[in-house]
Amino acid sequence: MKKSDFYFDLPEELIAQTPLERRDASRLLVLNKKTGELEHRHFYDLPEYLHEGDCLVMNDSRVLPARLLGCRSSGGSVELVLLRDLGEGKWECLSRPGRKTKPGTELSFGDGELTATVLAVTEGGNRIVQFHYEGIFLEVLERLGKMPLPPYIKAELNDAERYQTVYSREVGSAAAPTAGLHFTQELLQKLADKGVRLCYVTLHVGLGTFRPVKEEEIEDHPMHAEFCMIPEETARIVNETKKNGGRVIAVGTTSCRTLESFASADGALSPSSGWTDIFIYPGYRFKCIDALITNFHLPESTLIMLVSALAGRETILHAYETAVKERYRFFSFGDAMLIYEGE
Repeated sequence: MKKSDFYFDLPEELIAQTPLERRDASRLLVLNKKTGELEHRHFYDLPEYLHEGDCLVMNDSRVLPARLLGCRSSGGSVELVLLRDLGEGKWECLSRPGRKTKPGTELSFGDGELTATVLAVTEGGNRIVQFHYEGIFLEVLERLGKMPLPPYIKAELNDAERYQTVYSREVGSAAAPTAGLHFTQELLQKLADKGVRLCYVTLHVGLGTFRPVKEEEIEDHPMHAEFCMIPEETARIVNETKKNGGRVIAVGTTSCRTLESFASADGALSPSSGWTDIFIYPGYRFKCIDALITNFHLPESTLIMLVSALAGRETILHAYETAVKERYRFFSFGDAMLIYEGE
């Protein structure tokens, strides 16, 4: 398949720059993947579509405040975005300006509370950086770091918690699993009271999630790898749900990719952890999930390819054209979509 098969025209003003005041007040486009029928609802209406015996699988990864603004020993400014923990205070980072952060460059953040030395440059142009600090690194980062918002969001975020899900707990992502941003504790309780089982996986989202597909033949696109985990309780709940005839609903493409990476051919799960570079596009046969809650994705991205695999490319493109026409808000702080097979 070609990258251009997944293009749609998106007016820039539909890219949401800030979250809504109320998380679950976002709009919800409900797509019946069997009939192609669309309904225009709100996210707080979600419980109407889930039943007792279903299970909801959410990604509990928490975003690192991984953007550091500081200065070089020469006096010029520097910006680092932490990508990967290499252990013992070493991190792989994006750096700006790259040409001014050569190996041996000394960096300082927060009036010297955190300092760093650039050790090496990777093949891809990232920097390997050794940090120096007193105490616990994550606590230093909480004080000095900023949220690494996606490149299409230009507005400043007043409350950093709005780029975290209410159930986030495992620190390690460079970007939020954004489909979960719509949930409130009250909505989760309402679902639990209805008999929907709630469980969690962890996938630490990398900045590779924003990497554009450059190859025209999508099969040639090298997918980035991300670390993920399926706890014993989640494996048990998913297996019991499937055995009892309930539906497995993934919250977000990250939860979907985690489940599909480790599920056996019949959809069964075992407690697992490891790296996944699974690339889901039309032609893929889903083993585990029955439905998906997701945001609206970029044209020609791996994420719109994933949802097209679940509901069909033409069905998804029609839904997206409808969303544009109806002025839905797109991307990380935008509205949501439920893709399911109707009753």
